[in-house]
Amino acid sequence: MTILSLSPTMPESFFVESELPHQKRYNNKDETKIVFPTVLIPNRKLGDHNLKNIIRDQKPWLESELHKTGAILFRGFSSVSSASDFNDVVEAFGFEELPYVGGAAPRTNVVGRVFTSNESPPDQKIPFHHEMAQVPKFPLKVFFFCEVEPKVGGETPIVLSHVIYDKMKQKYPEFVDRLEQHGLIYTRVLGEDDDPSSPIGRGWVSTFMTKDKVVAEERAAKLGMKLEWTDDGVKTIMGPIPAIKVDETRGRKTWFNSMVAAYTGWEDARNDPVKAVTFGDGTPLPAQVIHDCLRILEEESVAIPWQKGDVMLLDNLAVLHARRPFEPPRRVLASLCQ
Repeated sequence: MTILSLSPTMPESFFVESELPHQKRYNNKDETKIVFPTVLIPNRKLGDHNLKNIIRDQKPWLESELHKTGAILFRGFSSVSSASDFNDVVEAFGFEELPYVGGAAPRTNVVGRVFTSNESPPDQKIPFHHEMAQVPKFPLKVFFFCEVEPKVGGETPIVLSHVIYDKMKQKYPEFVDRLEQHGLIYTRVLGEDDDPSSPIGRGWVSTFMTKDKVVAEERAAKLGMKLEWTDDGVKTIMGPIPAIKVDETRGRKTWFNSMVAAYTGWEDARNDPVKAVTFGDGTPLPAQVIHDCLRILEEESVAIPWQKGDVMLLDNLAVLHARRPFEPPRRVLASLCQ
């Protein structure tokens, strides 16, 4: 690990910016350079390494850095070792909590605003997606915390969304034009209860936080989602919903969707991934383009191996994420914010 000197714009006493071999370097349109993601470690010359206290003091600078690079990894802060510590870090930022209504992944509340990340089996890969891009109300910020680092694998790869949009637009302009014109429709079949063997195994009771079908229908309607009840579950139909968003604060378009995740990963006893996502007019997506998009996502992604105590903050408008298979143990927790 190479320790860089403190930037003149960095709060001079709290963080040191660390350089890791996994990071990528990009040029912005204004010719400024960014390193993705930002990696911050404690300044060992200071006595106070309490991350939540530093966040409260340096929140404006941290938000500015997040806007610049899209992701921040905090590493080496001994004050963060448990789910409760992580909850304190999340609350120190002061972002409003987002209830997990409409998401597909099975999750369990741990403490406060902290949940398990996707609880699907360790041998399963979770493809790239923006968190809850398949519903209208999605988190603006996503936090991850490594409570137990994986024995092997288990990275959470991240990738800049506007880079994927630019590359897809250049290679498949007609396909991207259709996405921008029609959007996407997502279809998923849910059982009543959660299925921990499936990466999309969240049942309708926990998805809509009720056992009452009438209430479930009301909550689905607020999301713009249609429900078709079956003997043992329900089919959910969402869309058409935009697949491309304009990031107005950065002046660029982003690949804001769960298309590759749905087409390659929404598979279990109830769901066929090829039928899980279509163009907004109902026509099928071209398999070759989807799989090439997955290849581009992998090529452009950054996958930093987890270390115990790591906290990663993502701007969900700017960054897609995934999960690689792993050999247990591994415990990575999450929190979603507006």
